[in-house]
Amino acid sequence: MSGHHHDHDHTHDNHYTPIEARVKALETLMVEKGYVDPSALDAIVETYETKVGPRNGARIVARAWTDPAYAERLKADGTAAVAEMGYGGRGGEHIVACFNTPEEHNLIVCTLCSCYPWPVLGLPPVWYKSPPYRAKAVIDPRGTLADFGVSLPEGQRIRVWDSTAETRFLVIPMRPAGTEGWSEEKLASIVSRDSMIGTGLPRIEDAVEDAR
Repeated sequence: MSGHHHDHDHTHDNHYTPIEARVKALETLMVEKGYVDPSALDAIVETYETKVGPRNGARIVARAWTDPAYAERLKADGTAAVAEMGYGGRGGEHIVACFNTPEEHNLIVCTLCSCYPWPVLGLPPVWYKSPPYRAKAVIDPRGTLADFGVSLPEGQRIRVWDSTAETRFLVIPMRPAGTEGWSEEKLASIVSRDSMIGTGLPRIEDAVEDAR
């Protein structure tokens, strides 16, 4: 597997922080006492997991697609370029942007737990934290992509990056053909969370017209 090597102390988020533990305990108590509907809570989490959080990353991708100078800064120093857009903080102290090309497709995994670039992708999906994904992504990345319905050209190699608490990765997918002249807002609407992990691709059919 290529990418980030484990030749250092690999400190992962294996335990809740004190704040996270208190939030989890409060959540459990409120559900048990009937103050919160678990299904409503799940819906809120789903919204932040798939929509609100990933919008930050989508804006970064759209900017990289439309601004070559920004794309170069993103390649050179992902953390600084992400900070230009106003994103950073816990989980985003060191972000590396991995640009997909016709020759290489990038796939992100955390083999030991679930390190994830929270500031740009929001909450990690459940499958990202699952042992089957963490194992198969390394052993059979092409098969992993097939599980998500993604089929790449035979000649396009797959590079797997292993996230750690020190370094987290953001995939910059290739801009689809037929999007020339689109605004950043419209481009961002086709950038999904999965495409920024590497388990998906931007789809023109997901485009949302610019707000008037």
